[in-house]
Amino acid sequence: MEAALATFEGDRPILVVSHFDADGLTAAAILIRALRHAGKDAGPVVMGKGESPWDPDVGARLAELRPGGLIVADLGTRADPVLPGCPTLVIDHHVPTGEPEGAVTISGNGLDPEPTSALLAWWAAGALGDQADLLWLAAVGLIGDMAEGLDFPEIAEAQTRWGKTALRDATSLVNAPRRTAAADAGPALRLLLASDGPKRITKGDDADALALQAAKAEVRAATEVAKRVPPAIGGDVALISLNSPCQIHPLVAQQWRGRLKDKIVIAANAGYRPGWVHFAARSASGRDLIAFLAQHRPENADGRYGNGHAQATGGALRNADWNGFIRGLGFPQAQVDA
Repeated sequence: MEAALATFEGDRPILVVSHFDADGLTAAAILIRALRHAGKDAGPVVMGKGESPWDPDVGARLAELRPGGLIVADLGTRADPVLPGCPTLVIDHHVPTGEPEGAVTISGNGLDPEPTSALLAWWAAGALGDQADLLWLAAVGLIGDMAEGLDFPEIAEAQTRWGKTALRDATSLVNAPRRTAAADAGPALRLLLASDGPKRITKGDDADALALQAAKAEVRAATEVAKRVPPAIGGDVALISLNSPCQIHPLVAQQWRGRLKDKIVIAANAGYRPGWVHFAARSASGRDLIAFLAQHRPENADGRYGNGHAQATGGALRNADWNGFIRGLGFPQAQVDA
């Protein structure tokens, strides 16, 4: 991290650009809090529903802020720069699709066990001083992405200090807003930036804490409806077709993964964003899902397609591209209006 900060322009702000799930938000909170404590001017830019930092309009937004440096957390590792000419630090644990030229990269991909972006951020922030009081944020990020098989001494230390139940409950709440129809992660991030532990999130009664409770209820209700949708089976693939404004397709795919252990489970949501089908792919079979999606990649698919992890990936396709993709998998009945 010191090497990256040395390239940043000190008289301009540092922008921390992150994903809006628990891992991305806690990574951003750790970095911003550590940078501010070290006397740096740092602020967040969280991706919204369907957004990517490589989108031209997002790049234009970032450029208007005239940052002295970017930290891109939990959004993937690509060859293309997010903001050409701006010094950049990439912190990520997903399978990279390229090496960003001129950027400093901190990657957890391929390590065993694999650290999440939040834990990588906490390790990196140690270059700015002791970050022991922020360890609970790294734990929330770890739990958010890897609820099972957490084999890190940091998680045990955090559970001893802040409580296992409190950390898990806080993770569930922090993850909830990004799954709602509005997908507003603002309340979660504000709490992560201001709180001294998870109980401020789980026991709080301010507007942001109540917003997280309401978000969790909204997602729970949408998931209850979606989990009753039966899968269509075709060869190695099980397809669950959904139509919800909430981002519940990853939850549904994960639930069916355990019941259809020999299948590639794809939960596809045509209602999440107009004009697009967002989908999550999961498998308990050991199949490399990124390789599977690469084999079936539509010609017009962009960087939203086929990223993540070998057994947990997905993407988003415009309706017409989705129709070609799903016909190719043997599900012509799952086409949508283009």
